[in-house]
Formats: sequence, C-alpha cells, structure tokens
Amino acid sequence: MRIMVTGASGTIGGEVLRQLLAAGHTVRALTRDPVRASLPESAEVLRGDLTDPETLTGVFENVDRLFLAPAFAVSATVNDVLAAATTAGVRRIVTLSSGAVVEDEPGYGDADYHHADEVTVEQAVEAAGVEWTHVRAGEFMANTLDWAPAIRAAGVVRSPFGKIAAGMVHEADIAAVAVAALTEDGHHGAKYVLTGPGLITPPEQVAAIGAAIGRDLRFEAISPDQARADWLAQGCDRTFVEWMLGPEDAPVSESDLVGAAELTDDVERVLNRPAHTYARWAADHADDFR
Repeated sequence: MRIMVTGASGTIGGEVLRQLLAAGHTVRALTRDPVRASLPESAEVLRGDLTDPETLTGVFENVDRLFLAPAFAVSATVNDVLAAATTAGVRRIVTLSSGAVVEDEPGYGDADYHHADEVTVEQAVEAAGVEWTHVRAGEFMANTLDWAPAIRAAGVVRSPFGKIAAGMVHEADIAAVAVAALTEDGHHGAKYVLTGPGLITPPEQVAAIGAAIGRDLRFEAISPDQARADWLAQGCDRTFVEWMLGPEDAPVSESDLVGAAELTDDVERVLNRPAHTYARWAADHADDFR
C-alpha cells in the first residue's frame, strides 16, 4: 500500500508520518513548502495545497490510502480534493476532525468556529464511495506548548481556565489511532472520539510540567477580560478569541469557566493499551520548556 499524509508538517500529520515510516510503510507526504517542512528523507515529499486544487495534479497517483488533515482547513475545496483522490485510486480515507463534532447534540452541522467546517468535510468523505474513518481528537496536550515562552522566561502561566478540567490527548495517541485506521482492517465507518485517560486542570498541567523539568512553576488565574486583552495584544485571531471568551458585548462570566469534559476509552480500545497521561506528555516535551 502507498499512503498519502496531508498536513505532514503539522503536529498530528507529522506524527502520523513518523509512525508510518517507523512501521516500514511507503508514505507520500504533501506540504505547501517541502523545503521549510524538513520532512524525513525516507518519505516521498510533494508540493501541494489542499485549498488550491490546481496544485494537486498527479499527487494522488498510485496512492490508495489518504490521511486528510486538518479537516477544517479543506472544507471549501473538499469536493475537488476528493474527486482528485478517488479518480486517482484512493480507496480509504482517514480524517482528522474534532471531538466537538457530535451528531446527537443540538446544532450539529451549525457549530461555531471550525466545527461546521469539520462536519462539511466528514459528510463529504462519507459520501465519496470509499472506506472512511473519522478521528475526532479532543484537546491536544500539545496546545500547552504555547506556554513554553512564559515558563522559560518567568515560570508563570496565566489563564482564565483554571477551573476547567479537560481530557487532553497526546499527539502520539491521535496519530497511532490514525495509523491503525489507515493500515488495519475493521475501522470502516468508525468515528473515534479521542481523549486522554483522565481529567486535568491547567494548574495540574503546570505542576506536571514543573515536575518534568525539575522546576517550581506557578499558575496565575486571570479574568476573561484580562485574557482577552492579553491575547489580542499578542496578535491572536479575534474570531478565535471570541469563540473562547465570547464577544466583547456578551462575554463569558467567570462562573461559566468551570466544568469538566467527558472521557472516552476509544484510544485504549483501538490500541489495546491505555492512553498516555499528561505527565508522560510533559516528560516527552520537557526540553521544550527548559
């Protein structure tokens, strides 16, 4: 089999690529800029952009399995991408989607931010006449790499989300489930919702990073208004900020920022081992915070 990995320079796509190569598979990686991506030499690297179908001529030739990631980025061109892929012979597609995409909840298909785009892509893949699997990942543990500059500089993390417990998932687990769906039988039609093995709050995450690097770190709770000002000053996308904190004329209150995510056992069921803990992730990434 020959497998195409899109988003190969991203957090998840890159890990999928590494795991496939380590297992001895023939892999083709698609990226907008092969030089900057610095992908493994053992991969066949091609230039292409899923948002610009004219760049995809020939890239799917002799490919029979496709990792499509991230789903939200390709919603506007997904039909063209799928037409090119299936015409060339792709017969199995694994999408990287979001744990926020849940059909039996109100608003399915009409969610805010990227979720509606992910629904569009999932439904297009399901209608493409191929084997398909959706990997719906929860919050990435790797998102907390954003804290690295603050931790290195001052040993302090400031956030309004200190009372929210998340079932964060290691990128290695997301990739391993995707690799299983790409290379094994029995995953057609599955919609895997991936979380870590337990709930963890930001102060607990900071403590785990501190333990991994042997340093006392501090979590500082701030208000939603403080967070909004900080994020916008740092250049964060306003749409993202409003999705996280609500619009300025109707912001979330601090009482809204309390809660816990739901956990699943999909990682363990697919991989026959427990999902990695946040402490394991912090140890894996300790050098990023030193």
